[in-house]
Amino acid sequence: MTTHFITAEIDLTENPAELPQKVEAELQKRGEPLRWAIAKVDEAAQTAQVEAVVTDK
Repeated sequence: MTTHFITAEIDLTENPAELPQKVEAELQKRGEPLRWAIAKVDEAAQTAQVEAVVTDK
């Protein structure tokens, strides 16, 4: 098992209540998320930069 630090950009224009599920789904594409945090929000572009630690097999 290997751990990786990754960043992902998430669109914020949809329902904010679904944000955690949206982040988890995006991170699942890259491995199993151990932890994640929103590091930056771009209000003009309506995006959030997520930093995460994921594991892969």
